[in-house]
Amino acid sequence: MDPEPARKRLLIVAHCPSENTRLLCDAVLRGARSPEVEGVDCRAVAPLQAGPEDVLAADALILGTPENLGYMSGALKDFFDRIYYPCLERTQGRPYALYVRAGQDGTGTCRAVATIATGLRWRPVQEPLVLRGPFQEGFAARCEELGLLMAAGLEAGVF
Repeated sequence: MDPEPARKRLLIVAHCPSENTRLLCDAVLRGARSPEVEGVDCRAVAPLQAGPEDVLAADALILGTPENLGYMSGALKDFFDRIYYPCLERTQGRPYALYVRAGQDGTGTCRAVATIATGLRWRPVQEPLVLRGPFQEGFAARCEELGLLMAAGLEAGVF
């Protein structure tokens, strides 16, 4: 009898300072925990609570942040500051996705996250999901789809 394959681990690191950003993170989690995906464990951790051990234990990440003054949240930047060197040589090629709740255009936020992720040698698996303008009901559905696609891709070994 073949042993059961090891479950993959998906880590969501999302800053949720508002009810709307909490709804988005919950939607990502809902998608990642879909019954369609059986071989992936998923958990969400706030950036100020996440550390290098969380990243090292993950097979892939989804990062979530509001746009703050054209940049990522300070909490997500703090997360990167604390995990950068402990993870630098040990997480190369780690797949990740990003979603941004942008009041403006999200360009600076996406560029800043991509710069740090490139330094870590992480691999983006899709274009950032940028949710622009006033909050819309459809944002949650797009986040849920992101979570599902990321978990399904991880389970299937696509990345």
